[in-house]
Amino acid sequence: MIRKLFKFHGGVHPEPHKSESATAAIRPAPMPSELVVPLRQSTRAAARCIVEVGQHVLKGQRIGEAEGKLGTAVHAPTSGEVIAIGDHPMAHPSGLTAPAVHIRPDGLDQWIDLTPFDYDANDRISMLANLRDAGIVGMGGAAFPSHIKLGTGIGIETLVINGAECEPWITCDDRLMRERGNAVIDGAAILAEVIGARRVLIGIEDNKPEAVESMRKAVAEARPALPMDVIAVPSLYPAGGEKQLIRVLTGIEIPHGKLGGEFGVQCFNTGTAHAVHRAVRFGEPLVSRIVTLTGNADTPGNYEVLVGTPIQHLLPLMGPRPDTDRFLLGGPMMGFALTDLSVPIVKGSNCIIAASPTLFPPPPAELPCIRCGECARACPAELQPFELYWFSRSRNFGKAQEYHLFDCIECGCCSYVCPSHIPLVDYYRFAKSEIWARERESAAADQARDRFEFRNYRQEREKTEKAAKLAAKAAETKAKLAETEGVDNKVQVADGSEDPKKALIAAALARAKQQKAAIKPANTDNLPPEAEAEIAEIEARRQKALGGSEPKPLGVLTTDNNGGEDKQS
Repeated sequence: MIRKLFKFHGGVHPEPHKSESATAAIRPAPMPSELVVPLRQSTRAAARCIVEVGQHVLKGQRIGEAEGKLGTAVHAPTSGEVIAIGDHPMAHPSGLTAPAVHIRPDGLDQWIDLTPFDYDANDRISMLANLRDAGIVGMGGAAFPSHIKLGTGIGIETLVINGAECEPWITCDDRLMRERGNAVIDGAAILAEVIGARRVLIGIEDNKPEAVESMRKAVAEARPALPMDVIAVPSLYPAGGEKQLIRVLTGIEIPHGKLGGEFGVQCFNTGTAHAVHRAVRFGEPLVSRIVTLTGNADTPGNYEVLVGTPIQHLLPLMGPRPDTDRFLLGGPMMGFALTDLSVPIVKGSNCIIAASPTLFPPPPAELPCIRCGECARACPAELQPFELYWFSRSRNFGKAQEYHLFDCIECGCCSYVCPSHIPLVDYYRFAKSEIWARERESAAADQARDRFEFRNYRQEREKTEKAAKLAAKAAETKAKLAETEGVDNKVQVADGSEDPKKALIAAALARAKQQKAAIKPANTDNLPPEAEAEIAEIEARRQKALGGSEPKPLGVLTTDNNGGEDKQS
């Protein structure tokens, strides 16, 4: 079937370098002595650790619980003992650390009990929850949660399976489609049913004829219920970009700030389709992926690598040559040089390239921008890279956002064609990170301000409530005082009016006097006559000494006529 293909703006033709690693079949990578499984598999969300140091885990056992809307579960790649939980350097240009679970394999590679998921007998919500708990994310590099990308199950006309693999040197998807095409097609059919698509388009660059033939054969054998076409697209970097591939296959152009789902089309990587097949048909969580080892190496190839395998453990497999000076994670266009070889493989890792001065010469010195416009002509997102460069360099981030900085896919086409050798993508990444950092600081400041304002409000509220309680109590006491009869409860001031404060004091003294009169000592009951006579004699002497007045309590000071103090009574 001849299908009309469309073109996208820009693009470049770098040397493909596919043949170096595409000829060897996929091989399993040896088990490392220690696995470092990051709880943060992407920049969007981290999982909550649910294991402890010293605990024995099985392959596929959940060690990280999905948290938040964008969270996915993390699983043990093999059976063994958890020996540490803590921060570890991650595969990121910043070299920052993230929480990780360190597992010492026991060599048994023993799986948990696996249960296939019967999606015909379950509803769509259960299916999405199963994919989240299986840790299924985009395998093209972004690691976006697949259960979120599947959307609501309505409004999607076309499902696009991305097998373009346009970046030079990388061949992991090529080998996957050649060797496991049937599994990829089955996973695509499951995704199409869950997302509600009516047709499936599988786009593969025409420099992978074996993969195209393998996938067409798999479609013929599967006989899917909905139309499914395998289409060879022209080799042009970055044809594997989501918006670019959608444009080539369907003619739909996704505007700035919009997503494909808003226009009835959604895109998934071939590796994601394969992972969905394994999760649904066999109940296997995502614990491994295909990684290309290539570049300045004696034995390049593709290996199935457990998530959490340190990169330094994989280097002997490729046999880097003596003049290798650095290693790149990802392709030469969008990848970055590793500063720490102990970083682990994550779900989005697809390639490790051994670099040398011969293969990747040091970049020439950066020269001033001459505004030639080559970068704008090559930009597949139809941006103005030279304007973004000036605004990013001058830290005018507001203007950079006005020129759609965040629509940049960081493909590197602008840097590739720049005659002044300016690392334009580095400036864009710097601007994005600064904007994100400022947004985080602003959000933290807003939270602090909200807490401070709530604290002031709470203190004012408590003060008002306390004053209201005191006023109510005073009113209640005054009401009781008004009901009390007797001269003792009223004190007249000089002008004949009643002083409320003195009246309260007088009332309190009167109550105390009444309470005192009502108290009878309990130790004088049932005394013998001799004791009663002795008490009566003592009381008579006391009354005589006091001049017949009412006896005063012990410890009360009396005052003589001259104002001096007498001894205690």
